[in-house]
Amino acid sequence: MITIATTEGMHLIEDGKDIRVDALAGQEIRALAGGEGGRYALVGGRELWGSTNDRDWSLVAPVPAKRTGTCVAITPLGVLMGTARAHLLRLTGGELVRVPAFDNADGRNTWYTPWGAPADVRSISAAATGPVFVNVHVGGVLRSAEGGERWQPTLDIEEDVHQVLAPAARPDVVLVAAFAGFGRSDDGGETWRWDNEGMHAHYCRAVALAGDTVLVSASAGHHGRRAAVYRRRLDERGSFERCREGLPEWFSDNVDTGCLAASGNTVVLGTEEGTVFRSSDAGLHWETVAKGLAPIRGVALG
Repeated sequence: MITIATTEGMHLIEDGKDIRVDALAGQEIRALAGGEGGRYALVGGRELWGSTNDRDWSLVAPVPAKRTGTCVAITPLGVLMGTARAHLLRLTGGELVRVPAFDNADGRNTWYTPWGAPADVRSISAAATGPVFVNVHVGGVLRSAEGGERWQPTLDIEEDVHQVLAPAARPDVVLVAAFAGFGRSDDGGETWRWDNEGMHAHYCRAVALAGDTVLVSASAGHHGRRAAVYRRRLDERGSFERCREGLPEWFSDNVDTGCLAASGNTVVLGTEEGTVFRSSDAGLHWETVAKGLAPIRGVALG
């Protein structure tokens, strides 16, 4: 099952069929999150919806007044939602409640955006056990291993991270896609190294891990010029290899945060043009599974 979030509703791809979720038709789905506890969708930045079977969706909780949701994740702290102006909410007793300690995180007064607006929470990731990582744009990646009571910066905010990923099978590994390129930590965010060898450009927006293969999207800049997706064995040194077979020569816009997802060796990616591609071999070969959709804001497998 592939779940697709678009600016005009949600679609499911199952057995080659495109199924529209009627309850969410015409609504902007900004982000998706999934796990053993079900699946969640951020609708219009104003509502959190949920499903236990992918087909039947219902409202779980409204986003509090004066807050706009930007991303959502299932974590050891429960369901977390990031918001505009870089706040963090937790689903508690059917309500989305502010996480006060996040508002007091070290370095918060240095967060910014290049265009002058306040920073936003852009992505959240955590393995089933272990720390929770929250990516602020632009504010780096913050980590909490203390139940959300303390948030610690993990890298220089000028690396300009667009997505953080804490792979479930690798509890000490943290991956990021950033303006600085592909970043990796092997000690839970204490230290980082950067590796862009083989990429035509280092501006990266999305990252996923398919088995032992990491995939990352890269382009010449925030407007998405000459955008492509690359792959490489996570634990092998060497150049990234560009994903080509079954994909366009260049994407016209960035493969954005949340629009690249993997489960086992299966990978899906969604584009601004409303096309979804799938690979069954960790990005070597691709096929088109949906097209003509509204602009895609997120994809999920499972």
